[in-house]
Amino acid sequence: MHSHILPGLDDGSPDPETSMILIKGLQELGYKRFIATPHVMEDLFRNNKRTIQHAYDNLQDYIQEHNEEVNIRYAAEYLLDGNVDVMLAKKVPMLTLKDKLVLVEVSFVSPPIHLKEILFEIQMKGYQPVFAHPERYGFYHAKPSAYAEIRDMGCLFQSNLLSFGGYYGGAVKQAAEYLVKNNLIDMLGTDIHHEKHLMALQELPFTPPLRKLLDEKGVLNHTLVF
Repeated sequence: MHSHILPGLDDGSPDPETSMILIKGLQELGYKRFIATPHVMEDLFRNNKRTIQHAYDNLQDYIQEHNEEVNIRYAAEYLLDGNVDVMLAKKVPMLTLKDKLVLVEVSFVSPPIHLKEILFEIQMKGYQPVFAHPERYGFYHAKPSAYAEIRDMGCLFQSNLLSFGGYYGGAVKQAAEYLVKNNLIDMLGTDIHHEKHLMALQELPFTPPLRKLLDEKGVLNHTLVF
């Protein structure tokens, strides 16, 4: 439900051939359905429904030409920047994971000063924000109470599988484990961008916190089936 496997849109797959390498690798791990979520960023990746549909069509053409079997749809991962403000003001439909679930992220440098307000506006437009990889934002590590505050703003939380294996470093792993301990994770995603991510997923240890999350609390990924 969080992947960068559509070709040529962002810092993920550059072409259909690479997309299929990533998809096949994930299929070998047991993944059957994919929701591609290319970045939508005002200053870097100016994607929209038209550009994403075009990349999706290119990938589908490649899949059909090579007689592959892939169950894939697209949404987007929205950086909460000025572009989202404009979309909300102009009532431009957001691309959702399913129904009204919309994947959002914030800058890794600092969250927007109007985070509460923009999340409120998203909900006022009828969407349910899904906060991508909260464990990866270093500015929350020293203030873990911020996680509960963001939940209280109406967000679901999606964590990255690779966080539990220490791929992004020990502090991120620790934050992911904190989120599990406090029952704050609702969904899991690969956030796969390239083959290095794929190899890390192939070697991902099934850590006790990850086992606890999957076996005891469970996640909502299965509700996104299409």
